[in-house]
Amino acid sequence: MTRRAAVILAAGQGTRMKSPTPKVLHKVAGRTLLDRAIDAAQALGCDRIVVVVGAHSPQVGAHVEKRLGPGSTAIQDPPLGTGHAVLAAKDALAGFEGEVVITAGDTPLMDAAAIAPVFGLEADVAVLGFEAADPFGYGRLVIRDGKLLAIVEEKEATEAQKAITACNSGVIAADAKTLFELLAQVQPNNAKGEYYLTDVIGLANQAGKTVAAVFSPEEATMGVNSQGQLAEAEAIWQRSARVRLMENGVSMTAPETVFLSADTMIEAGVTIEPNVVFGPGVTIETGAVIRAFSHLEGCVVRKGAIIGPYARLRPGADIGEDAHIGNFVEVKKVKVGKGAKANHLSYLGDGTVGAGANIGAGTIFCNYDGFDKYETHVGAGAFIGSDTALVAPVTVGDGAMTGSGSVITRDVPADALSLERGQQVDKPGWAARFRAMKLSKRKDK
Repeated sequence: MTRRAAVILAAGQGTRMKSPTPKVLHKVAGRTLLDRAIDAAQALGCDRIVVVVGAHSPQVGAHVEKRLGPGSTAIQDPPLGTGHAVLAAKDALAGFEGEVVITAGDTPLMDAAAIAPVFGLEADVAVLGFEAADPFGYGRLVIRDGKLLAIVEEKEATEAQKAITACNSGVIAADAKTLFELLAQVQPNNAKGEYYLTDVIGLANQAGKTVAAVFSPEEATMGVNSQGQLAEAEAIWQRSARVRLMENGVSMTAPETVFLSADTMIEAGVTIEPNVVFGPGVTIETGAVIRAFSHLEGCVVRKGAIIGPYARLRPGADIGEDAHIGNFVEVKKVKVGKGAKANHLSYLGDGTVGAGANIGAGTIFCNYDGFDKYETHVGAGAFIGSDTALVAPVTVGDGAMTGSGSVITRDVPADALSLERGQQVDKPGWAARFRAMKLSKRKDK
């Protein structure tokens, strides 16, 4: 197989985002636009990936090098157009022999499946196009007898060319040697005075090379240049992801209210009620039920478990088979055993809950002393009474019980009952005398 490389253009200013965060570091489904472009390049089998960044956004360069390592960025300074941006990557691709695909860092719906057809064309230069419902602002593909003759930008297009609905997605593929030879000939002879990448199409035709276009759905080519477009891309991705899950056997009673992340893994046979949010890093096994208004991130929910309503699972939560995590229960970095239950108003942070244990309402794992975190371990079959505070580090043995309202600071032996609270004192008639006194004072006023 011919080697492949990718040049991802990510040097734009992104001023229309009106955000201190660089445009390509905004997220769709919890993953940055730029990471999505890198994901697509890797899925295409590109063994060299160069991201062209602007001098104005050191954050972008740092993000790329953290993921891809040194030598993975090229700086375009000053910004003189898309052709100039690709030329900036030439040194980083020195010695590379194979095909180069050029993509954009701000097209989050452009995955490997959408790009792959450009590699299947028998042409020296291949372009990915789309049929636009409204072509205004896009470069037009001038095609005759199946041959791509030119890409004409909106500002340079004639009235006849503006009527063309076949548009440029920004994805171009060519042999590395051919690409850079053509780019060296590009001149800034246009309304913007920039070096247009799209000019390589006309130059390739003049050189007698074959140029062809292949088309993808318009939705896949959507670029993000504003917060509104970011939200639109998110909505498109979410709709598609929900459909895929339902087609694979996941039940959703109100799918439009469920929000997923790029890496959400949900098996067939799971039921998801309305208004559930899945942050990054969630896996749900078959038979589980995620009830309404729950929020999950960085967690695993095992077979048959029931979560919510109004539950929160934070990173490190591992909920065992047939376990129940109920309303207003928060779990963080706790492994909950098979069949265990925490049904009401509790915080479980750092530790373990054994199989079949019952955590009473109002239980708190007191895991933090202001400096360090400590663990709480509740044994199998243990029963934690309502309103118990377990002050870590502490272990409650298998089958043990704690009395309601207790503050447990020492380990509890297996099968023991641990109580820690003041003795109840009853004062007969005190309440009646108190009410009479209060009423008497009101009458005096």
